[in-house]
Amino acid sequence: MPVMIDAHHHLWDLAAREHRWLLGGQPWASDEELARLRRSFTLADLAPLAAAAGVTGTVVIQTADEPWETPDLLALAVGHDPYTNREAPAGGLLAGVVGWTDLAAPAVADAVASLRALPGGEFLRGIRHPVLMEPDRGWLARSEVLRGLRALAVAELSFDIVVLPDQLPAAVIAAQSVPELTFVLDHLGNPPADGQEASNGAWATAIGSLAALPNVTCKLSGAHSDPMLASDLRPYYETVLAAFGPDRLMFGTDWPVSTLTAPYSQVCDLYRELTADLSAAEQDAIFDQTARRVYRLAGPESPSQH
Repeated sequence: MPVMIDAHHHLWDLAAREHRWLLGGQPWASDEELARLRRSFTLADLAPLAAAAGVTGTVVIQTADEPWETPDLLALAVGHDPYTNREAPAGGLLAGVVGWTDLAAPAVADAVASLRALPGGEFLRGIRHPVLMEPDRGWLARSEVLRGLRALAVAELSFDIVVLPDQLPAAVIAAQSVPELTFVLDHLGNPPADGQEASNGAWATAIGSLAALPNVTCKLSGAHSDPMLASDLRPYYETVLAAFGPDRLMFGTDWPVSTLTAPYSQVCDLYRELTADLSAAEQDAIFDQTARRVYRLAGPESPSQH
C-alpha cells in the first residue's frame, strides 16, 4: 500500500473542552447531524483507523475559533496530552497542525510567534478561520483580513479556506491580493448538491478562477454524498482535477465529520476509487506529495522539520 497522508481531519475531547459549534446553528450540517458528532473523537480513536487504512501521517485542522484549541493540538502533535499531562497515544501520527488565530486583529505576527513558542509549536503549518460562519460574504476580502493573511505569508504559513459557494468570489480576491501566500481550498469549496453546477455553474466558474492562481491548492475532502458513492462525486472530482491537476490536489478524510456518511476506511477507499485511472505518480501527488510540499511535512523516514 502506498504512503498516504490524511491532510484534513479534526480532533476534539468533550470531556476536557466544550465545543460550542457542536450545539447547533451551523450552515453545513443540521442540528440532528451535529448531535451525532457531539461526543469525543480523540487521537486514540483515530490511530487504529489510520493504521488500518495505510495512513502514515496526518494534518489536524482547527474546528473552534477559540484561543485554547491550537495550543492543545500542538501539544498532541509533540506527543503530550494537554488534558491528562501524560504522553499522548499515537504520538508521531500528527505531522502538522493547521490552527486558528484572529486574522482581523492587528498583531497576527505576534500571535503566530506566540503559538510557535509553545510546546509543539514547530508543528504549526497553517491557519484556518471558519469563514463559512461569517455573515459578511466578503469577509476574506476585508482590508484587515488581507493584512492578517500577509502576516501569515511572512511567517511562511499557509491558509486553509473553508467557505460556502457564495463566498468563493471573496476567496478569489484574497488569493489574488496575497500572491505570496499559499491558500488551500478545503472540501472542494463545498460544491452545491446540484450536479449541473459541477461543470458550468457558479461553483465551477469560481473553481476555475482559483485554479488559475498558482498559489492555490485544493483538498479532496469533505464533499461526501450519503450514501457515499464515487459516481455522485465524480463530476466534482473531474472538475477540480482538470482545473488544478494532481500536483495541486491533496486528500483528506474530514474525519470525524465524515462519519456522518461513512467509516474512515470507506472514505479512503472512495478517493482511491475516484483516482484509480491516474498514473502511480499522479496518485502519489494527491495522496502524499502535495500535502508534504504545501504543509512542509517531513518525509516518512525523516525527523520532524522545525
